[in-house]
Amino acid sequence: MMGSLLESVRRHADAHCRNGVAPTPIPGLTVLREMAPTALTYTVSKPLVALVLQGGKRVATGSHVVDFGAGQSLLITMDVPTVSQITRATAGMPYLSLVIDLDLAVIEELVAEMGSVPFAVGAAVRVDSTEVEVADAALRLMRLLDRPASLPVLQTQLVRELHFWLLSGRHGGAIRSLGVADSHAQRIARAVSLMRAGYAKPLRVERLAEAASMSVSSFHEHFRAITSVTPLQFQKQLRLIEARRILLTHGATIGNAAYAVGYESVSQFTREYGRMFGLSPARDMKAVRSRLQSAA
Repeated sequence: MMGSLLESVRRHADAHCRNGVAPTPIPGLTVLREMAPTALTYTVSKPLVALVLQGGKRVATGSHVVDFGAGQSLLITMDVPTVSQITRATAGMPYLSLVIDLDLAVIEELVAEMGSVPFAVGAAVRVDSTEVEVADAALRLMRLLDRPASLPVLQTQLVRELHFWLLSGRHGGAIRSLGVADSHAQRIARAVSLMRAGYAKPLRVERLAEAASMSVSSFHEHFRAITSVTPLQFQKQLRLIEARRILLTHGATIGNAAYAVGYESVSQFTREYGRMFGLSPARDMKAVRSRLQSAA
């Protein structure tokens, strides 16, 4: 099963991959391919499952680090800042993965239909082996791409089936928490949504705890258990990742990028940027441009 899925994903990547990404006409379904190990990538990940079919990758959120490879699935259950790196990939055996964005509406429907089953709340990033049923549903979804006329008729039910098998498998407890009304995962997600919308504003933990319907102490405890960082660290990472994006895509000055994400001191911004990314903003931008020129 995994061999057939690998071949289907490889063919799609060969035909459609640009800059490591091969989108599909199915919303929320993407193929990733890298031909060599990569530099560190900083992003704010959304809830997803990545079925790794070849090669290896490392993902970290806060102090929590996971390494995984072919035959395993990465689960991310919340919008969290992550640092990732492809660790095993060659031109002959590239890193290949199939990424499925988790549809929270579908999860809520399925949780209601599947009845009372235990759920688990823990780290927002975790890895486990990919089940045969999940791989089979993913393969049938990929095969629809060869028959475009089938997509309007069959893709919705196959996406739903894939979510069902994910909920029934090793990742099921963690995914189920996203569909259980007023679970700790849902409460923390509400706070994270506020933080993402207002990351440039001063952090008011009391407001976040109120949004999560928790006391401040309970909020701190559950927030760190799920995201692996404190609310202040989370906000800092959001700010720095957004500032890096502004510097890379808009060519902003360091000062403008710092002020745009809520820093009042450029020197503090530069220090914290260097601690997170390993280089000062100026040296980081120079290194990125050098890599882009080498790849061109």
